[in-house]
Amino acid sequence: MKENVIINNEERVKCEVWTRVMGYHRPVDDFNIGKKGEHMERVHFEEKTTCGDSC
Repeated sequence: MKENVIINNEERVKCEVWTRVMGYHRPVDDFNIGKKGEHMERVHFEEKTTCGDSC
């Protein structure tokens, strides 16, 4: 059983998000405003395995 972890605002740090653009990886914060908008509109999905839970 997992315990609830409480993090105070003073303990939080910014998480840098990187993504692949034009064949290489770069931080999303470095994008121009148009590219940031495109990134926010992306639809994320999770592929399901073909063998079910036994994999």
